Formats: sequence, C-alpha cells, structure tokens
Amino acid sequence: MTGRFRLATFNIENLDWSPRTQQEFERRLAVLRPQLAALDADILCLQEVDAQREAAHAPRRFVALDRLVEGAAFERFFRATTVRPGGDAPADIHNLAILSRWPILERRQLHHDIVAPWRWTPPAEKGVSGRAVEVVFDRPILYARIALPEGAPLHVLDLHLRAPRAVPLPGEPHPNSSRAFAEGQWLAAQKREGQALEARLFVERLFDEESEPLIAVCGDFNCDAYDAPARILWGADEQDALAPRRLVALGSRVEERARFTVIHAGRHTLVDQILASAALAARCEAVAIMNEGLADEATAPDPILGSLHAPLVASFRF
Repeated sequence: MTGRFRLATFNIENLDWSPRTQQEFERRLAVLRPQLAALDADILCLQEVDAQREAAHAPRRFVALDRLVEGAAFERFFRATTVRPGGDAPADIHNLAILSRWPILERRQLHHDIVAPWRWTPPAEKGVSGRAVEVVFDRPILYARIALPEGAPLHVLDLHLRAPRAVPLPGEPHPNSSRAFAEGQWLAAQKREGQALEARLFVERLFDEESEPLIAVCGDFNCDAYDAPARILWGADEQDALAPRRLVALGSRVEERARFTVIHAGRHTLVDQILASAALAARCEAVAIMNEGLADEATAPDPILGSLHAPLVASFRF
C-alpha cells in the first residue's frame, strides 16, 4: 500500500438484520464479505445501510454493518454515518457510511443546508388547484475530511440521490392516473437534481477554501452518467476538460464493455460513480468495476444475496 490508496463506493442494497432473518443474513454475509475483501479499500463509501433495534424500545444502531465488518480490517476503520434529519439517531433504512483507514478530521451531513426546501403546486385540473407539495430531499449527503498519511486531506462526499420513481402526491384524487404519474416523476427528478446541486455548491466551497483540493464525490446517483444530476455535479461542460473546478467521472476510464454498475431488464447502466477534482484525478492510476456475475435487478429472485449494484474502486498515488 506504500505510496498508494484505494477508494471505493458500493450500494450495499438494504443491508438489514433481524433475529428472525438471521439465516438469510448469514447467506448475505457469505457473499458480501468476499466482495469487500476484494475491494481492498482504504476508504469505503456505502449506501443503503439500514439501522436496527436489538430490542423493542432500544435505540437504532448499525447492527448489520457491525456484523458485516466483524473480524475484517474494516472493523478497525474510522467511521462516519448519517442520522435521520432533525434527529440524533440513524434512520431505519438508507443511511450512508464512510469507513476510513485514516482519521476523519471532520464529518457532517448536508440536508437542505444550502438548497432550501421549496413548494410546488400542481397545475389546476378542471378548475380545481392541486394541493401544494413541499419538496424535501429523501436523505442527507455525508461529508468527511480525511487525514491522508501524506500531503493535503481528502474531502469525500457520499450521496444517494433519489431513484427515478414517481413521488406520491398528497390529496391526489386519482393516484394511479397517468397525470399523477407524470407529475410525480417530475417531482422525483426535481429532488434528484436539487440534491445534486446542494452537493455541487458544497464542492464549490471546498474550492474556495483550497487552491487544489483533493475531492471525491461518491455514491449512487440513480441516473445515467450523462444525465442532468451528473452534469450538475461535474460543474462544467464535458467538453471543457480544462475547467479548473470540473469534477472528472473516473468510471469513464473503465473500458466500455465493462462500464456498468447496474443491469435493469438487460440494460447496462453506470449509476454508481466516483467524481474527482482535477488534483485527485491526476493521481488516479486505475479504476475497476467489480460487476462480474452481477444479477439483473428486474429479474433477480428475492431475497437478494449480495447486492444488485457492483462496487466501483479507484486507486491513487499519494
């Protein structure tokens, strides 16, 4: 590892545990543990980490994650995790976690810290106005400033943008109509792009504070590599390779036939990404997507063993 480090992102697909699903959980561990070991990551960004109660009224904690890394190198890593916005305990599902071999100097979560919630009123139908909807992000973004052994710190953002599924509209008289679907789908896109903007504006602050920051934006973007949320996060047109604040999509360095992290109904897409600042991208030596044997999420049997996302890992020199 001398002179190099590895950074990985992995949507671990609703990592959950309960006493009644112990056998199923053990089967998942048998698949996930070798995957994590193969990543050999020094810094690991995880999405969809559920939190559990070990007793009826006990506080939620990361029981499944603790058991997943038990006995492995990751058990000794420093850890940053999200909490439910407005609370002090993790949410039941879809938390974020950053595990780091090196100390985490600063950790925080972003949830409308920069981009405020907004309200949207559906257009009137037959003279009747719809009920106003408050547009709120589904979950926070997780940030960690990590003390690398050499040189400047590494700024890591771990995010899980909203999936392209229609948002249910409150008070909608015809919730299964094509109109409700279209409006809900539009709202989902607004949430996804709004949170991408919040992450990008936070990245702008990092650029304001340092001349050549080492920044990695990692996670499940729930969009194709060239869709609007990814473009917002880039911070510059894809043709403007010399833009000083542009983030570089490291997944694009993987050969095209292997450039996917999810398969849906036969369609291969790169929804999990690592975007790097120019200073960090210049240190990148290799990128790999561990998607061999990845199941198609549209036809995969339930329960899921492992994950329906492939992890993405990048190697850097100090």
